[in-house]
Amino acid sequence: MRQGKVDRNTKETKIKVSLTIDGKGLTHIETGVGFLDHMLTLWAVHGLFDLEIKAEGDIHVDYHHTVEDVGICLGMAISRAMQDLKGINRYGLQVVPMEEALCEVAIDFCNRPYLVFNCSFPTEKIGAFDTELVEEFLRAVVVNSGITLHVNVRYGKNSHHMAEAIFKAFGRAMDQATAINQKIEGVPSSKGLL
Repeated sequence: MRQGKVDRNTKETKIKVSLTIDGKGLTHIETGVGFLDHMLTLWAVHGLFDLEIKAEGDIHVDYHHTVEDVGICLGMAISRAMQDLKGINRYGLQVVPMEEALCEVAIDFCNRPYLVFNCSFPTEKIGAFDTELVEEFLRAVVVNSGITLHVNVRYGKNSHHMAEAIFKAFGRAMDQATAINQKIEGVPSSKGLL
């Protein structure tokens, strides 16, 4: 079982994450940020990951610390679950539509954290959620998991739909990248090391 667990406490947040890569898309997520809960559920369901998150944060200030710290913890959980990169596809690429929005996500499990984020949300908020926090969340995941992630929203008019397409495509691309390929022996790299 490829699993990662994180328990992280700071003066701003207290977060517990449990991730199972080879899951069924089962979730129990309570971050105090409803829109983030919705996006993480989409990510796990479409990636077929089992995900439990319990977060308490200073959301009376704003959502930034909680969203970023959940991203940090999820990235750490991914790293712990994927310590052994032997036999995985390594790369994933998915293009996902959500009504008028279309998002392409490419991922590489390479231990070289890098985020490319091409998305211009038409609104500054989705409900009470600042749209700029989508990129902040993904950056935190990338830095703490060691993945390279390219997110390109090709077009869209509705910020909610665009965010949904991002998280669905990210989940599906990660499922593809983490899948075991019986033809691959060792790590999928000409260097023999990732």
